[in-house]
Amino acid sequence: MGRMHNPPHPGEVLEQLWLVPAGVSVTAAALALGSSRKHISSIVNGRAAITAEMALRLAAWLKTTPESWLTMQAAWDLWQAAKMDRPKIKALKLAA
Repeated sequence: MGRMHNPPHPGEVLEQLWLVPAGVSVTAAALALGSSRKHISSIVNGRAAITAEMALRLAAWLKTTPESWLTMQAAWDLWQAAKMDRPKIKALKLAA
């Protein structure tokens, strides 16, 4: 399976699929998640990553799975990393 083309940051998914339709503010989300408004705002604005701890909180709050949040974060991280310049890496050759 290939990587998704330009995946959204999970914070964008949180905002567009959960917060906006439910009419939940960043402040209310922070309160529900036991987090600061600043941290939830950073996630929603794509400046902070979804950690394993936050994935567990989101899963409990939204009745989703923590794996779904971490998978979204990993896809976004890989997409961002793939756009960066990297040194030329030679494949490891195992001895026969």
